[in-house]
Amino acid sequence: MKIINSKDAPAAIGPYSQAVQTGNLLFISGQLPMDPKTLAIVSGGIKEQTVQSLANIKAIIEAAGSAVSDVVRCGIFLTDLKDFAVVNEIYGNFFGDHKPARACVEVSKLPKDALVEIEAVVYVKNA
Repeated sequence: MKIINSKDAPAAIGPYSQAVQTGNLLFISGQLPMDPKTLAIVSGGIKEQTVQSLANIKAIIEAAGSAVSDVVRCGIFLTDLKDFAVVNEIYGNFFGDHKPARACVEVSKLPKDALVEIEAVVYVKNA
């Protein structure tokens, strides 16, 4: 088991790691839409927050020596499912032709009052 951290993604705000790799699988903790330098939630709405959460995931994936095209599953947590269409469009653009398995659920609240949190499981080819 190996702990993966990226300086280009926000440091964990609790007793957990950004990601843990075991064998060929990388488990990325839920990424809030936090700026990696300030640890503040990015300004704007669901669009800006979704873009930042995905950017944080990408930074962690790259720190593990993998690529976005190696994501096998994502979990998306929204505080309002009315935001689903916006998140879905940004998510689709982020992954392009690659279509990982996914779950998307509404939750009552997220840390730091974020609107979205995204987690991922990645296949690491050269583990």
